[in-house]
Amino acid sequence: MKQVLPTLLLSALSGIAMAAGNHGGGHHQHDLSGHDMSSMSHTSAAIGQPGNADQVTRTIEVDMDDSMRFTPGDIHVDQGETVRFVLTNSGQLPHEMVIGSMDELQAHAEEMRQTPHAAPHAEPNMLTLEPGQQGNLLWQFDQAGTVDFACLIPGHFEAGMVGRVQVH
Repeated sequence: MKQVLPTLLLSALSGIAMAAGNHGGGHHQHDLSGHDMSSMSHTSAAIGQPGNADQVTRTIEVDMDDSMRFTPGDIHVDQGETVRFVLTNSGQLPHEMVIGSMDELQAHAEEMRQTPHAAPHAEPNMLTLEPGQQGNLLWQFDQAGTVDFACLIPGHFEAGMVGRVQVH
């Protein structure tokens, strides 16, 4: 019994260390082999579609940081609105924003855990940023409902790095 607690603690700390990657950039040394992003690149109509820069109706700034949170994490938009998300990674680790249904995000998060050194996301509904970087993601929300987003870098989704867009 006395050895159970130290063993559990050691196991938990190992998991945290693996989720954090190496601070020299372990998350962004990627290899495409074995990592299929096709399920996320063909997004369902329920979550919207890539936006056109000429049709942007609003810009929303979103910060991603090492507390494994998006700020803001709850966003409200109008149906039909095209949004320019200006993403900033203010953390010391790579982060990303991936737009999808919760089912798609969970499935892709599992795939990322299986192939943690896969290539950074490069689809219209995804943007991966290194520490200190800023980038834009354009998205049109064409149906009312809830659209989810998350950071799918291994350990980040599991730590709660998720958000949602309420489309009215």
